[in-house]
Amino acid sequence: MPYLTLLRRPHVLRLLAGSLVGRLPSAMAALAIALSVREAGAGYRLVGVATGVFAVAGAIGCPLLGRVVDRTGQPRVLVVSAVVSGAGYALLALAPGSVYGTLAGAVVAGAAAPPLEPCLRALWPELVAEEQVQAAYAVDAGAQEVVFIAGPLAVAGVAALGPAPLALWLAAGLGLLGSLVMATARPSREWRTETRDAHWLGPLRSPDLLLLLLALFGAGWALGGFNVFSVAYAEQHPVPGGAGLLMSLSAFGALLGAVAYGALRWTADAPLKAVLLCAGMAAAYWLVALVPGPAGACLVAVGTGVFFAPLLTVSFGLVGQLAPDGTVTEAFAWLVTLIGAGIAAGSAVTGLLLADSALPVAAALGACGVSAGALVLALSRGRLARPATVREAADPA
Repeated sequence: MPYLTLLRRPHVLRLLAGSLVGRLPSAMAALAIALSVREAGAGYRLVGVATGVFAVAGAIGCPLLGRVVDRTGQPRVLVVSAVVSGAGYALLALAPGSVYGTLAGAVVAGAAAPPLEPCLRALWPELVAEEQVQAAYAVDAGAQEVVFIAGPLAVAGVAALGPAPLALWLAAGLGLLGSLVMATARPSREWRTETRDAHWLGPLRSPDLLLLLLALFGAGWALGGFNVFSVAYAEQHPVPGGAGLLMSLSAFGALLGAVAYGALRWTADAPLKAVLLCAGMAAAYWLVALVPGPAGACLVAVGTGVFFAPLLTVSFGLVGQLAPDGTVTEAFAWLVTLIGAGIAAGSAVTGLLLADSALPVAAALGACGVSAGALVLALSRGRLARPATVREAADPA
């Protein structure tokens, strides 16, 4: 089994486990903040603003922390950011009914969230053999789906046993624990970029990388739209488990896709894979626009995830190739940020559209986002396939 061989490599299991534990707070935050604020008697307006502020702060902070990692190394940034982010969660837990305390806590917790995802992805080429890198990225993408299944479940379990703010304290502890596990591992301590990038744009000075990130924004747009669509669909159709079931099935589909992709031997070049996988994802989202019955909706929900994790896997490899020297961690951080920004934008626009339109129109909006992403990838395939030496000559710093 290729995955078992991969996990037996030195340090792999420790770094993967540490990264996943440390990423759980990002999957717990929205629900934990919402439950804590509501338990304190505050209204939904504060819930919406606080969760939005958390997401925006994280989108801004992740690339900045990634840039610091590229220049100073991983351990110090991981530990310090985990401590600061934990302080933000503590403030949220101590003052869930205070507008200023809640917003300040959300800003600190989100902006200082340790950059565990980009740090691990920067390490994969050092941890495994060259022929195992794509399988490692597939494991990473699949494990990410487990995080977003386990995170909300952990919050629900803690809230059922005690006060909702306990989940915020748990998030602070998990973030610090995961960061310490990863930061104290030898590959993390020894990792350094070969060069130090001084350009103010960092990896964003690469036009080819920008095209890839734009396409992934479209994929994120579809994900965000589906989350809101699921809530509206469950209100109008008898779906057991409601919107949560549809979202979980989408995450389960992504897990299946990651496992299947990592086990396959697909010899096409990475840009072509990205085009086909993004097109497959678009096709699945156009099926959502048909608004099938509950059984069909569950099957379609699985399909929306099947292509997403393999698309992420291929994108991880492309980011590593397209990022200018000395910017790889920040480049991976921008990937996280652009997908998150797409999710936020897709959620917001779909929510506004659902206020005046029917479900098929709102679903079609999400399908348009990922279809646009597939078109960008198709039109830029030739650029993305250029050898690194040719890109550097064509796009000098």
